[in-house]
Amino acid sequence: MLTLATTAPGEPEIFSSLQGEGPSLGRPSTFVRLSRCNLACQWCDTAYTWRFEGDNRPHRDDTVYDRKANQVALGEGDIAARIAALPPDRLVLTGGEPLLQGAALARMVASLNELRPGMHIEVETNGTITPHPALDPLIHQYNVSPKLAHSGNPPDLALISERLAAWVTDGRAFFKFVIAEPSDLDEVLALRDAYRIPGNRLFLMPEGRSSDVLRERAIWLAEICVHNGFRFTDRLHIHLWGDTRGT
Repeated sequence: MLTLATTAPGEPEIFSSLQGEGPSLGRPSTFVRLSRCNLACQWCDTAYTWRFEGDNRPHRDDTVYDRKANQVALGEGDIAARIAALPPDRLVLTGGEPLLQGAALARMVASLNELRPGMHIEVETNGTITPHPALDPLIHQYNVSPKLAHSGNPPDLALISERLAAWVTDGRAFFKFVIAEPSDLDEVLALRDAYRIPGNRLFLMPEGRSSDVLRERAIWLAEICVHNGFRFTDRLHIHLWGDTRGT
């Protein structure tokens, strides 16, 4: 069984859309949003995957979500069948933190490969967890988003040295840093230099949950990317559909 987020009580967040971020931006994709996360970003736009009753980790909205209304458990075969029935040939496993459920994800992806051979499979991860050995060979792309200080996560939890070093050696891994202020670049540069992250695999993305905020920050962030040889990524889904579930 896998524990998924919901779009409405009892309805798993499995949907087709366009990938809105990173190296696959604009590609038609099916998304499966897993519930639960080992980190707690104060600006997280999917806090309904982790900030349940009793979880006092800080979040700027200070909203507490009902677990039963925002989680649903489904069998791996059921999930694979739902994905296979949708048009895209690209799957994005997101969260929350999907690698917390690596063993069950491996079973689901194996079932999917029997139903729809040849699908491109991406994982969106905060980069702190080692992929399950049964899952890792099945993944084509990792979108790794290490959390900077403005996320509110302690660095000893969010920036695990051996994991960052391992991701750099994995050619499937792309790095995406969320940027709220120009000064956040100092942390990115320090991490790039410490781990020798290649510029062509390093994306900067403005933090924001509205088009207005994203456009405002994109103006100065684009200049930073040009100056430092980094890749820029927007949040296409926010511009198209707003900050909504299932998009």
